[in-house]
This record gives sequence, structure tokens and C-alpha cells, in this order.
Amino acid sequence: MTIGELAGRFGLAPHVLRHWEAMGLLTPERQPNGRRHYQRKHLDQVSLILLGKEAGFSLGQLRALLTNLDDPAARRRLLAEQRNVLRRRISDSQASLAIISHALDCDHADLTECTELVKWADTVIGSPEQSLNSRGSGSSD
Repeated sequence: MTIGELAGRFGLAPHVLRHWEAMGLLTPERQPNGRRHYQRKHLDQVSLILLGKEAGFSLGQLRALLTNLDDPAARRRLLAEQRNVLRRRISDSQASLAIISHALDCDHADLTECTELVKWADTVIGSPEQSLNSRGSGSSD
């Protein structure tokens, strides 16, 4: 299949596949006239690249995952690192969801009066006193 046909199956622009080829993610065969020729395995590769991008991998990381076939330990390390990144992101998102849920249920007209939200803000951002102490006690007003 041509580059346009492969790109079209995934709703991608052909230049995306050319970029992935330049990055070493795809290696299409070349026809005698120099045109790229993609096979069934390339459909699977594009699917895995898109899946990996959805999971937060960079193109460089995906290249390491998909082309470094003789080093399963390196692949497992990379997968474990990304799993840890995603776990942290999920934890942060769950904390954000709890804060927003509390704010939605809060009876205070002025959210700065909600001691629970202020306490969360101090935990996440740091208290204003900590910020002042870290910058020094001088006033710039």
C-alpha cells in the first residue's frame, strides 16, 4: 500500500509517517521507482505507535521499545518507568478531582474562607508563609 493509503487508514497526514520513518519507527520497503511500499506489518506498527503515544511515550521512547528487540530488560525498564509516570499522573488527577468535588459541595460563598480548600492549597502549593520565608522577609511594595 502507498503512504497515502496507510496514512488514510489512521486519519494521519502522510508527512507524519515520513517523520516516523526519519525517526526510525517505520522502515517501509522501496519500490524500484523509489516510492514507499507498506505491508500489513506496518499497519500493526502504526497502531502500536499511536497506542504508545496515547500512553504518553515520546517518539524516542517508542523507537527504543519497537526497535530494540534484542534487549528485553531495557524494554521492561522503559515500560516500568512509564508505568510509574502514569501512576503519579493518576494520583495527581485523583487529588485534583477530590479538590474540585469538595469545592462543588462547599457551602462557602467565598472559597478562600473554606479551611479545607486552603489546607489542600497549602499542601500542594505551599503556604504563603513558606513562600515569604523562602524569598526573604523584605517587602517590595
